Amino acid sequence: MSKLDPTKMKDWEISEAAEKNMPSHDEWREKLSLEKDEYVQMGRLAKLDFLKIIDRLKGRPDGKYIEVTAITPTPLGEGKSTTSVGLMEGLGMRGKNVGGALRQPSGGPTMNVKGTAAGGGLSLLIPMTEFSLGLTGDINDIANAHNLAMVAMTSRMQHERNYNDEQLKRLTGMRRLDIDPTRVELGWVLDFCAQSLRNIIIGMGGRTDGFTMQSKFGITVGSECMAILAVIKDLADLRERLNNITVAFDKSGKPVTTGDLEVGGAMTAWMRNTINPTLMCTAEYQPCLVHAGPFANIAIGQSSIIADRIGLKMFDYHVTESGFAADIGFEKFWNVKCRYSGLKPHVSVLTTTIRALKMHGGGPTVVPGKALPDEYTKENLKLLEKGLPNMIHHINTIRKSGINPVVCVNKFYTDTDAEVEMVKKAAEAAGARCAKSDHWLKGGEGALELADAVIEACEEENEFKFLYPLEMKLRDRVKIIAKEVYGADDVSWSPAAEKKAKDLENDPQYNDYATMMVKSHLSLSHDPSLKGVPTGWTLPINDVLIYSGAKFLCPCAGTISLMPGTGSNPALRRVDVDVKTGKVSGLF
Repeated sequence: MSKLDPTKMKDWEISEAAEKNMPSHDEWREKLSLEKDEYVQMGRLAKLDFLKIIDRLKGRPDGKYIEVTAITPTPLGEGKSTTSVGLMEGLGMRGKNVGGALRQPSGGPTMNVKGTAAGGGLSLLIPMTEFSLGLTGDINDIANAHNLAMVAMTSRMQHERNYNDEQLKRLTGMRRLDIDPTRVELGWVLDFCAQSLRNIIIGMGGRTDGFTMQSKFGITVGSECMAILAVIKDLADLRERLNNITVAFDKSGKPVTTGDLEVGGAMTAWMRNTINPTLMCTAEYQPCLVHAGPFANIAIGQSSIIADRIGLKMFDYHVTESGFAADIGFEKFWNVKCRYSGLKPHVSVLTTTIRALKMHGGGPTVVPGKALPDEYTKENLKLLEKGLPNMIHHINTIRKSGINPVVCVNKFYTDTDAEVEMVKKAAEAAGARCAKSDHWLKGGEGALELADAVIEACEEENEFKFLYPLEMKLRDRVKIIAKEVYGADDVSWSPAAEKKAKDLENDPQYNDYATMMVKSHLSLSHDPSLKGVPTGWTLPINDVLIYSGAKFLCPCAGTISLMPGTGSNPALRRVDVDVKTGKVSGLF
């Protein structure tokens, strides 16, 4: 791999070169000491049978648990996946038994502006084409399960409209649910960024064409079914949670669930294979489990608890990734995922780029698809210094959990030594270790400084603690997250959101639900235009979504859509297939 030059090669070319020496299925089974029935071959990929592996290894001590997060990113992303892969490669070069867990990319950004989430340069997850185009089908299965719930609900509403109670019972065997069409919580899902489907009318036509009402689409990876996959412990847990999803409310205000619609079992059938992670590897052949999905601004945005549990048994060092910046991804890892899993992290790696810090220092607007202004590719210490408070804010957030973070300067080849040194001094002054990493350019060899810092940090004891107790009321939780993590002065609630929050607080069934914030990822605040560390602002909460299967209450801050939009120059324009070889081009 060291002979490959990412400054002169596209990622797909690097992947293609690395794939030539990718371990065979038999070699993977031997390398990972897996029993034959624990390894489920699926073309060039394989799924690992979670239940069999975790049962066989239940007595083995867990390895070191390493989480990767980031500072507030530019719209281009700052390389958490690249850093996660590079760290695995660096630890591998140090002779460590290392693996990881990353999230499956959504077709939305892959076919839009951001592209796939396989890392980049020599810190790459392979094979890239499979990773980027559906993998082993988990997202499709999730979409089918989710949309089946909508099919069950909308057809039920049609039949209840067409028949009286006696006819409904005699002809269908169903009781009347009396769903309120103005209080439907669920919408449809599609795994593309399709802004034209955010608000729709369905059921137009005659009485046989469905129930006419307003509806909506979200992106598949934001589905509650994906959230459930990220937190389940086994198939029975999946079945129970899929049966408890709130799809709507009836006209008396009572929740109507997938269980009421008798569709939870069928949804589980669609998702039965999703509980097993997919095995992939880095371009230097460290194993990596891919499970669950992205979008931590509108979803949990974590690789799954299942993948982490397997990885911690199989590897001495297990690297897992959280979506977006530490105010979103790490906060959810810290207060939701770790609470659900019972796992205690050893260290958190804060991915930092000179580019993003310059943006937070007042640099020109970064526009996806357009060349970066010179301020980002030439030395500018004054601009960089002004942006450092954003990094320090995130360091302090991680330290509130009891973890001493390792700052990774994800080095671009345009960054200067003086710029890197300025970031290092600021990070260390804030109480964090800091390491420069050239993993994009040099793979594991370029990540040795980062690997050494992480190994050292893993040997320290930490006093990991949650930000708030589970007994704390919803509105109090939101306030402490807003103040302690985002830096807000206060929280304001719309009248409708506050009434909903009060009702939820007074209903004992929601007492143990996790708080899953929905907020812009492009700012510490709710306003993506506010960079750096905004001061003197109030966090507005406009709604609270109820994910009763995942057991999440999701306060929505500011204006944010569960269906992103496709940009004016999306990647889909460049994706194609060579009709002679079948090779896909234009993805990366």
